Amino acid sequence: MGILLAVCSLVCSALNDFLFKVFSGKKSSVGIFVSIVGVIWFAALCLLPADFSRNWQTTLFWGIVSGLFSLVGNLLLIESMKYQSAGVCSTIYRLNLVGVVIGAACLLGEHLDFHRWIGVAAAVGAVICFFDFDKSGAFAKARLGLFLALTASLLRAGLGLSCKYGIMRGADPNAISLMMSFFWIGGGALYCLLRKEPFRASFKGPMLLTGVISGLFVAGIVFFMNSALKYGDASVVLTIAQMSFLGTLVLSVIFLKEKLSAKKIVGMICGIAAILLMSL
Repeated sequence: MGILLAVCSLVCSALNDFLFKVFSGKKSSVGIFVSIVGVIWFAALCLLPADFSRNWQTTLFWGIVSGLFSLVGNLLLIESMKYQSAGVCSTIYRLNLVGVVIGAACLLGEHLDFHRWIGVAAAVGAVICFFDFDKSGAFAKARLGLFLALTASLLRAGLGLSCKYGIMRGADPNAISLMMSFFWIGGGALYCLLRKEPFRASFKGPMLLTGVISGLFVAGIVFFMNSALKYGDASVVLTIAQMSFLGTLVLSVIFLKEKLSAKKIVGMICGIAAILLMSL
């Protein structure tokens, strides 16, 4: 059951990353899109039992920290896809497991085995494969997308660490999930205002529908992952879920006609190796 639920989380992640790429190519507000996702996320998960009175100070603090990591990380992920392929951005974003493992070793005292150091090296190799040293304008934009995706991945690692640390200190996990949706709703609207993005265009039929579907996928990611962790080993469940970039890659090649070079294939293989080694 745990593996099946983890696969459901993988499918939701792959489809959601693909939708992020589709949306990034439209002239609509990224902020409003994120707000719409947050509203659907909240509506889908608000029925889950959330105890805000349980260690409310701890839950409030770590909910705020996790919300900021989640909001900014996903905003940067969407922005990165304006300049870089969905397969590359999704792969780098899922390599956040490297940051989680290193952060857990430094901040939570967890042991970093030799095979995990090899995993770190494989992750570095994946990024090098995706990096292009050409100085032309087109490749400069691609590098910008790469750096944005790397930053988003680090923030996603911070999200994982903050959630884990908060729950260890007694914070309610469902309450934290709901608080993160609040940050998407309010933070997305603020981002729209600060960037002076087109407001009305985001509420047109196709864009509104994309935001609603993405919100359902995000809710599915959270729900299926939490459910999978109840039934399966964390090392197995998390490894399966992190492989979602392969689904995003396939969808992007088929539907968006993204090119798949030899360097990208090697980078994907390095990414798979990094995740597997980190999860052992």
